[in-house]
Order: sequence, then structure tokens, then C-alpha cells
Amino acid sequence: MRYCRFLMGLLLLLEARASYALSEHATTEQVTAQLVASVDAVYPGSDIYLGVHQKIIPHWHTYWLNPGGSGMATSIRWTLPEGASAGDILWPTPGRTRLGTVINYSYSDEVTLLNKITIPAHAEIGSDFIAEAHVEWLVCKEECIPQEVQLRLRLPIVGRDSATGSGSPLIEQGLARLPVASPWPIGILRTETGFELQLGLPQAQAGQIKDAWFYPADWGAIVQNIDQAITIDASGISLQLQHGEAPLNADQVLRGVLVITEQTAQGEVATGFAIAQIPSGAQVQTTIGFLSALLLALAGGLILNLMPCVFPVLSLKALSLVSHAQTSSLQIRLQGWAYTAGVLASFALLAAALVILKAGGAEIGWGFQFQSPLFVLAMAYLMFLVGLNLSGVFIIGGGIAGAGSALAARSGYSGSFFTGVLATLVATPCTAPFMAAALGYALTQPTAKLFAIFLSLGFGLALPYLLLANWPRLQRWLPRPGLWMERTKQALAFPMYAAAAWLVWVLAQQVDTNAILLALGGMVALAFAAWLYQTTRNTSTGTERLGTGGAVATALLTLAIGYAGIDSNKTPGSTSEVAQTERNWESYSAERLQQLRAEGKPLFLNFTASWCISCLVNEQVALSHADVKNAFKTAGITYLKGDWTKRDPAITAILTQFGRSGVPLYVFYPAGSNSHPIELPQILTPDIVLTTLASPQQPPTSNP
Repeated sequence: MRYCRFLMGLLLLLEARASYALSEHATTEQVTAQLVASVDAVYPGSDIYLGVHQKIIPHWHTYWLNPGGSGMATSIRWTLPEGASAGDILWPTPGRTRLGTVINYSYSDEVTLLNKITIPAHAEIGSDFIAEAHVEWLVCKEECIPQEVQLRLRLPIVGRDSATGSGSPLIEQGLARLPVASPWPIGILRTETGFELQLGLPQAQAGQIKDAWFYPADWGAIVQNIDQAITIDASGISLQLQHGEAPLNADQVLRGVLVITEQTAQGEVATGFAIAQIPSGAQVQTTIGFLSALLLALAGGLILNLMPCVFPVLSLKALSLVSHAQTSSLQIRLQGWAYTAGVLASFALLAAALVILKAGGAEIGWGFQFQSPLFVLAMAYLMFLVGLNLSGVFIIGGGIAGAGSALAARSGYSGSFFTGVLATLVATPCTAPFMAAALGYALTQPTAKLFAIFLSLGFGLALPYLLLANWPRLQRWLPRPGLWMERTKQALAFPMYAAAAWLVWVLAQQVDTNAILLALGGMVALAFAAWLYQTTRNTSTGTERLGTGGAVATALLTLAIGYAGIDSNKTPGSTSEVAQTERNWESYSAERLQQLRAEGKPLFLNFTASWCISCLVNEQVALSHADVKNAFKTAGITYLKGDWTKRDPAITAILTQFGRSGVPLYVFYPAGSNSHPIELPQILTPDIVLTTLASPQQPPTSNP
């Protein structure tokens, strides 16, 4: 009798399972499963969503892609008509459950797991599209129960012009729960014990955050059974993550979902942001502190004075000290402080612009303003006007460089102030040693620390002239005034003309080659305006007013035509590209980088920009050197170049991964898929590159 009852129970179970195979619903004691579609009918060649909806009884849960400390992810095995295909499961944002010391990544109440399905192009209209899903899951409370069901859904196949219907609302609900791309910058930095995940937020948004948690997609990437230390301040969120049992290699991507919970007027709202980044290989952001960043910024600002774009401006200020050697020491000191005030005010303005733009979600870094063609054109005009002023074509008060009038006059102080502004403007396309570490740290810090580091950088830029102005003993080393000063001042006009010509070339890389004609024509017009202004000085009042008005009108018309003529959406013309047969590099792409890393091939990364003088010098002096090119070819090294001349979020992202806020960045990956990236100095020589390629350890440092 017992045997008969066993057989009868087995037959009933088989019958129940057979019924599941013929239905879009299936129910267990803890879970009700349903197969749903985004449409009511399909047409050949279309893409649709099919979803497995799980309704889970209270206090029980199923599991996410990575179940966490324990558990098993739900799996779906599809049986589809010939020619149809199913994509991977699209996992909704998970939650977490805790049992003792174990933290699991899970779904409670209900969830819809989606797959994108492609209908075969040869599907026969008038027949049915039949999809079967074999679904297995683990459902847990204090105990865990493995379960499986077979679901089946039949959809009519109609013509392309026929209505397909709206399908199940559960699909839209499932799509709404998928992680999205973050509208705010995300950075992942390596630390000694793991990673620091940073999410920049507007201050008002940061004040609403109640909780944040990172769910890693891969088991073992981080420790999953401990709380993630969170810091929430005015700049955003910072999470401390510890290395797990299967820590990432240097070039592996940390994947997962960052879930933040906000307190809104409608209650608490959780949003998941998809993350897939290679954590920053630079240790500087975790090994330097605030004081170290201030000192590095100060050193970087000092070295900026030696850059070819800044040195002429500093030389002009030195000339002004020579020409007024008999002026009282108090006035000379005030001149130095006026110049310093101009530099610091400009750096504060730059810091404020960075804070505002990054709060709006922009991915930017040092020298970001030179990614705007309008700014580059304006700077080209400014450099040209400074050159005309130094050549004596026109004189306004103390001169743009502040080298003409008495230091005791108010115009002399204002001239020094605006010379400080000019020095800052011409310094921003340059990156000096020590700057990268300081700026990379600054851009991850709260607003107050960012401002402090930028002001330290500015103070370093202003310090040489400030010392000259405040230390009489240094002034004794300056030569005596004489005719040589006027000749030197005129000679310093030529670096300004060269800077203007270089900026026109940069403009041609950002827009089309018509920009060259536009910029050069504008310079001719500005030269005419300067000449007209100067030749009508000291004439009759009417003539002087007419000359001044004509000069101003010409300058304004030039600027208006330049603004109207620049179209930043145009791509550079072919004349701006190096011939394919002459170059030994490929354009950078994240896909190409990952492919080469997967193949274990050696590669060299160069992130540059046309407006970065240091970058251009390094390419000419070191990377274009015959021995370096030969070494690349002999060793089979692939050379990838990323151009940041125009804003490129992909390049900004990898700069952030290496702890940099701007270019240049040079990275060498030796052969082997598990090799660690080696960063080179920002000032290169052929020997530095060749030594790094031959002995891929820590590269030698360069002396600025």
C-alpha cells in the first residue's frame, strides 16, 4: 500500500511539473514565478524583453548576480525557436540582507529578471513564437531551499506594420530598477588595504544622502561581510573597501553597482549606479596627505616659472624692478604683493570654476579651458596684443605687462595685478613636475582643501617675483638700468608672438582649417586697431576720440566675428593629422587597451593635448627620437596616443584612474596580461624612455 501511495505521489508531482511546462506561471511554497513580455505580439527581426517575475513571500529572499557571503544566483536557461537569441540577464539593483556575520546581496518581495530576446528575421507571420525558460533559484530565510520551474510563453507573430501591444507592466517596472550611468564623476583609488570609491555630488544633493553601499559584481573582489566605511561631506561620498579573497590585478576592472539612498519629500529613494573602472594605479592619492599636497603644489608652481610660456612674463617683472631701482622699498614691496594678488585671485577663480563644473557632473581637469576653441582664440589674440605692446606698437598706461609706469602710481599696482592674471593664463596649458600629484589629490577633496591646494600652486608661481620685490639683497644682483632694457623688452615680444602662433595651430586641431584664416585675419584687424589707437594719441581731442572709438569698434568687431565663426562641433581637417605612413602610434581607445592587455602584449600610453606645451616638447625631444622609435619597433610595443585637445570623457576617466587631473600622462605596460603599469615622469628624455623599456621597474626621475 505504501508503495502504491509513493507511485501515486510521484505521478502527481510529474503531472504538476508537466503543467508548469505548459504555463507562464509556476508556484512554490515561497515564490510565485511568471514569464512576462514587453509586447503582446512580435514581428520578424524585432528585439523584445522577456522577464521572469518572482513574487517572494515576506521574510524570504532570492539572490543577485553576486550573492555575497553565501547563496546562489538565479539562473535562466532559454529554449527558443531556431534563429532566436537571448542576451545575458539584466540584473535589477539589489538590496542586502544580514544573518549574523554574513551579508548577502538579494531580492525581497518581488523582482523581475530581464533578458533581451531577438526574434529571427525568418519567423513566419501568422505562427507563434514560443519561449521556454528553465529557472533555478535558491530561496532563503534562516534555512535555504533550492527550487526550479519551467515556464512557457506563446506570442503571436504579426507583420511589421501591425500593432504589437504594450505587454506586461512588470517589464517597465523591471527596467526602472536597472542600474544607470552616474551623472556625477566616480573615481576608484587604490589604497594599501583595498580601494576608496568616490562619488562627487553637488552640495545640496550630498546633504540628502542617508546611505551608500557598493555591490561588487565579482565574488572576492572586496570583503563582503563587513560594513563599508562611509564618509559624506559637501563634496560627495567616499566608501572604503577592503581587498577580498580574490583581489583584482592591477589592470582588472572593478565592476558592480553603487546604491545610494536619498531622503526626499516622497520618502527614501534608492538609486543604483553601474560602475566598471580600472582602479587608479597611482598610489599618490592614498599615500600623500593634505600638507604634502600643499608642498607639492608650491614646488610645482615654482617650476611653472621656468616654462616657456611663463618665463617671459616673469622676465618683464624683473625688468620693471631694474627700471625702478631708485623707487622706495615700500612701493616695490607693494608691487610684488599686487602681482601675487593677481596670481592668487586667478587661481581662486580657476578653483571655483572647477568646483562648479564638477558639481554639475563635468569630467574636467587642469587646463580644461583650453578645450574650448573660443578660449583658445581669445588667448591667441591676447598673446598677440601683448607682443604688440612690448614691440611698442601701442602703449596703454603702464603697459599690459606693467613695465612702463612708475611703481608709485596706482596704474603700476593695477598693472602688476593684471600681469599676475596674465601669468596664470599662460601657465595653465603647462604641467610641471610635482603638480600632477597635488592636483590629482585636490580634485578628490572637499572644496576648502581644493582651494587651499590651488592657492598654494599660485603662491609658488608668484614666489620668485615676490622674493625679488621684498628682498633688497636679491635686487642688488640685478643689472643697472640702460638701453639694453628696452631692447630686452622688445625681444620678449617674440615669445608672445610665438605663443599666439602656437595657439592658432591648437585652434586648427579643435575646429577646421578655416580657423587659421579667421584667427590670422583677426590679428591683422587687432594690429590695425592698436596702430590707430597709438597714432591718434596726443593729437586734437576730436581726432583722439575718433581714433580710440575706431580702435575699440575694430576690436569688438573682431571678437564678434571670431565668436560667430568658430564652430566647435566641426572636426579637424585632414591637414591636422599626421600621415598614417609617418606615425608609429595608434589612436587610444579603451577597447584597444583591453584587447592588448588581454593578449599580454607590451604597450605604451601617451595622453597629450595640442595646447599642452610640456606634451609637445616631450614628443619632439623623447618620443619622436629615432632610438625610441626603434626600441618600440624592435620590442613589438604598441604605442597608443590619446588626444585630450578637445574634451573627451573617456580620456578624462583614465586620467582619473591614474590619479591625474590633466596631461601629460605616460604609462608603460610590459609584456604579460598580469603586468603592472609603470608611470613615467612628466618631463621625458630619450634615456628615461629607453631605460624604462629595457628595465621595466620604477622609471628614473627627471630633473626639471
